Amino acid sequence: MATSRAVPKSRWIAIVGVIVLVIAAGAGWFLFSHNSKAPQAAAAPPPAPAVGVRPATMKGVSQSFEFVGRIKAIERVEVRARVEGFLEKVLFKEGQDVKAGELLYQIEKVQFQAALDQAKANLVVAEATLTNAKLEYERSLELSKRNFSPQSDVDQKKAALDTAAGRVMQVKAALTQAQVNLDYTDIRAPIDGRIGRTAYTVGNLVNPASGVLATIVSQDPIYVLFPVSVRDLEAIREARRKEDGGMAKIDIRVRLPSGQEYTQRGVWNLTDPQVDPQTDSLIMRATIPNPDRTLTDGQFVTAIIRERQEAPRLVVPQSALQVDQSGYYVLVVNDQQKVEQRRVQTGPQRGTDVVVASGLKEGDKVIVDGIQKVRPGQVVQATVLQAASDG
Repeated sequence: MATSRAVPKSRWIAIVGVIVLVIAAGAGWFLFSHNSKAPQAAAAPPPAPAVGVRPATMKGVSQSFEFVGRIKAIERVEVRARVEGFLEKVLFKEGQDVKAGELLYQIEKVQFQAALDQAKANLVVAEATLTNAKLEYERSLELSKRNFSPQSDVDQKKAALDTAAGRVMQVKAALTQAQVNLDYTDIRAPIDGRIGRTAYTVGNLVNPASGVLATIVSQDPIYVLFPVSVRDLEAIREARRKEDGGMAKIDIRVRLPSGQEYTQRGVWNLTDPQVDPQTDSLIMRATIPNPDRTLTDGQFVTAIIRERQEAPRLVVPQSALQVDQSGYYVLVVNDQQKVEQRRVQTGPQRGTDVVVASGLKEGDKVIVDGIQKVRPGQVVQATVLQAASDG
């Protein structure tokens, strides 16, 4: 009969310790996995993004349209020589203003004065011949009436008289031409304006084939010409139309290349009757005062057509305006504090504002600050901002 051996006490203690460690490890893993999910379930939603808004408002705005224009002198004259001769005098300074009739060049006069004197002498001779022919004819006619002279002699005297009369007419024509040629030696300004560079100086031989001696362009008033599309022209006409059927007056202003607006106002005086089929546009023209010679022939400017009277129009800050492939739009915060996208049709700019023709109504809150942080349908915290002019 076998006798059982007792298990040592130290081994029992070790076994119990291992069991306790296993149970503790399992409990710790359970608690860790459970607690790690609890914060995610209990996390609070992020706050709504803050944006700044401005209400769409009605302001007095005059309708306007802008076009690229060019300044053009009303009158432009190329000064040329009309007779041949050597220049004796150049009587102007390049770039100065000249008056109509002012003497610009002088061509030597000697040969033309001699031709004039010769023509005058020829006229004296021709008139003397005419007088003698007239006397002989009258004498022959009187003798013929008394039958003392044949009719053939009368006819000869009449022919001589007519020939002498014709010769006087020829000499008078030559005298007139000689006088005109002498006058052409004085080359005068045909218009008021500013004269440019001279192509010839004293001592040079000039004639009608020499080309342009100098160019004069008028200065005040002056034209501004600009192309307008047919579509814009229809919009301009619609903007001018009054409720009573009349047409409102239009201001035409000019913005200089520096960005500064020219102080004088222009008068619209011509619309080209033909449309360019390649550009679907036509040329419009205005006359504008130029007393200080600020505008120069050939200069590029911005032509602005503006109504004289202001009318209430809906405006929003330019900073609210966004654009994509479909056109312009703004983001609006509605009564539920949600963002909405509104497609808009825009009009002219007025300072920091832009006119909205359609897509909004007065009081709509358009986002001007924080636009990049939000999207349509999102809830936001909107703060109404004041315009700088509201102080």
